Amino acid sequence: MYKILKREVLVPNTVYLKVEAPEIARKAKPGQFVILRVDEVGERFPLSLTGWDKKEGAVEVLFLIMGRSTMKLSSLGEGDCIMDVVGPLGRPTEIESYGNTMCVCSTFGVGPAITLVKALKEKGNKVVSVMEAKDETYLFWEDRLKSVSDETHVVLGDGSRGKHRQASQFVKEYLESGNKLDRIFIFGRVFTMMECSQATKPFGVKTIVGLTPIMVDGTGMCGCCRVSVGGETKFTCVDGPEFDGHLVDWELLIKRKRAYLIEEARAFDLWQLDNLRRIAELSELPERVSVV
Repeated sequence: MYKILKREVLVPNTVYLKVEAPEIARKAKPGQFVILRVDEVGERFPLSLTGWDKKEGAVEVLFLIMGRSTMKLSSLGEGDCIMDVVGPLGRPTEIESYGNTMCVCSTFGVGPAITLVKALKEKGNKVVSVMEAKDETYLFWEDRLKSVSDETHVVLGDGSRGKHRQASQFVKEYLESGNKLDRIFIFGRVFTMMECSQATKPFGVKTIVGLTPIMVDGTGMCGCCRVSVGGETKFTCVDGPEFDGHLVDWELLIKRKRAYLIEEARAFDLWQLDNLRRIAELSELPERVSVV
C-alpha cells in the first residue's frame, strides 16, 4: 500500500498527488513513469512522474480525470492509500549538452517538463519553455516552470496571452524568425505533440515526444501500448515512452487511444452513480475529459 502524502486539485480536471514510495524515488529519472492500481478490483494504468524526493521517499504525479480509474484515484484524499504503484518504468530521457533546447508542454505534461528542464540545465543547455492551456482557468505551475527555464512563453487557446492560440503556431514562428534550436521535447496532449512535431519537421530539428497510449502491464508483455515509429512496431513501455515525433504514426496512435471510448464512458458513469457520496465529500472533482 502506498500512502498519499499530499493531494491538490490544481485546475479543473487536473489533480496532483505526492505518494510515499521510497524505492521508486531512489531510482527515478526524467522521462520515466509508474503503473498504478487504485484497489484490488482496479485496472492498471500509467502516469508520468512529475517529480521525486529521495530524502522524503516520495514521488509526484499529475493526471487528468479521463475515466473510471483516474476518477477513483482522484477521489482518494491525503492519508488514503493506493494499492499498487510500480516503477520507475520506461527508458529515461537521453539528456546531453545539446545547446539550445525547447520544452513544450500542455495539461499534465507540465510535470514531466519541469523535471526535464532541470536536468537539461544541469547539463549546460539553454532551455526555452512553452506552456499551452485552454485559458487562464487551466493554467498552473507557470511560476515553477519560469524558475527553472531561461525563457518561458504561455500560449492560451482563447488568445488572451498574445496572438498565438496553439503551441505549434508559436514553435513554427519561433523557428521561422531564425532562432536556432538543437532539440525540442514535447509532453501532454496528443494533438499538441503531433502538431508541434509537424511544425518542426520542415526545419529538421530533432523533436522528442513523450507518448501516452493505452497501457496495461508496463513491461512489454501485453502489447497494448504498441505504436508505429518509422514503420516499425515499438512498445511504448519498454522502447519508450519517448520517441522521435517526426517518425510516429499519429493517425494510428489516435485511433488506438480512441478504441474504447464508449466502454470507458459507461464504466465512468456506473462508478460515479455508486459513489456519489464520496464525490460530494471532495466537491471540487470536475468532469471527465479526453486527453487526445
